[in-house]
Amino acid sequence: MIDSSLRKIVHAEKGLVDRRIFNSQEIYDQELEQVFGRSWLFVAHESQIAKPNDFVANYMAEDPVLITRDSKGKLHTFLNMCRHRGNRICRADAGNAPSFMCTYHGWTFATDGKLVGVPGYKEAYFEELDRSQWGLVEAPTDTYKGLIFANWDKSAPSLIDYLGDAAWYLDLFLDRRAGGTEIIGGAHRWVMNFNWKFGSDNFGGDNYHTLVTHGSMSASGMTTGRRPAINADQSRFIVAAGNGHCILGGYTGSEVNNFGVNADSVVGKYQLDINKELTQRLGPARGRQAAMGIGTLFPNFTWHGSPMIRNWHPRGPLKTEIWSWCIVDKDAPKEVKDAMRDNYIQRFGPAGNMEQDDANNWMNSTDLAKSLTARKYPLNMQMGINHEWTNETHPGISLGHNWSESNWRHFYARWAEVMDAPSWRDIPIQPRTK
Repeated sequence: MIDSSLRKIVHAEKGLVDRRIFNSQEIYDQELEQVFGRSWLFVAHESQIAKPNDFVANYMAEDPVLITRDSKGKLHTFLNMCRHRGNRICRADAGNAPSFMCTYHGWTFATDGKLVGVPGYKEAYFEELDRSQWGLVEAPTDTYKGLIFANWDKSAPSLIDYLGDAAWYLDLFLDRRAGGTEIIGGAHRWVMNFNWKFGSDNFGGDNYHTLVTHGSMSASGMTTGRRPAINADQSRFIVAAGNGHCILGGYTGSEVNNFGVNADSVVGKYQLDINKELTQRLGPARGRQAAMGIGTLFPNFTWHGSPMIRNWHPRGPLKTEIWSWCIVDKDAPKEVKDAMRDNYIQRFGPAGNMEQDDANNWMNSTDLAKSLTARKYPLNMQMGINHEWTNETHPGISLGHNWSESNWRHFYARWAEVMDAPSWRDIPIQPRTK
């Protein structure tokens, strides 16, 4: 455990962050316990395990997990580990099976986690092994509108309380149409040399980088729509939604805003076509935002209107394994789903144009955090300090203009708060206000 309070090296109120949080092995080990060991973490989408005995593999930080829908339809999240000698019980990414047999000694577990088969149970164990005590290690599991989350800490607040005001913005992504959403295709998975926090904070707090980092894409015509001058459009804003969650792309204008999506494109026409249904479901404030939005749920789940969802899986202080999926409205026509998938692949994933722009920055920032001299100088996150504002139409504990770093300050303040807290009793929860 770090001896001094981490709030002494994360000065959120001053907008200064010590670079050690991006390279210290000691801090990283504490993150696994304090942050990932007790936060609600995204593990799967219900469309991936729609039928009884379906399963899909994922990670919770560095813990391999198996998400199942048992024979009775109940969802579970298990540590992908045999209770005998610690081997993985399943090496497939996804599938359908009534049970999992460990390839080491043959212990077999049902999709509800129960130990149902032990070779030599009578002859070698003399029927004295209490199989009811040796089922799979299970994490409490809950869902929100198709997304499946799990949490190792049984004392954690409920998922809906944990989401707080972020749920209001998530609905614009997940609940636009009656059929909800579905994953199409498999996961993109790749490893990059940057600290996981750079990915999480970028997708939840950085409109500032787009003009420079992605300038070549704009110049080449690969992105569409007029980007407003810095803080010229006061109807657009970013949101600190409480509990460390951060949202980009809020809008309070009187007209429907498609946020840079070409209105004449297949996706642009679709989003405007469903706007009446969206408004009826979610109300006029969200109806004015036809696009699906961008945000990060603390600590490492991101959604983006490209459209995608992803995990930033930590792999040490200097590496991140990214898992990314294309997600679409289930009720959308096939041509719209195809266009959404093509847009996602062009921009994101290991070969995405915007992805490569971003990763180059994050790798350089992580690498420089190892520098003895660079570590003496904090990162600056001061844009917009004392200029936050709120409004009555959109929930959130603080809102900055379209160009602000208030979300970063919120994200890292929450990080330090969770890292310092002995238990959930010591972590305040911001309740949902809308």
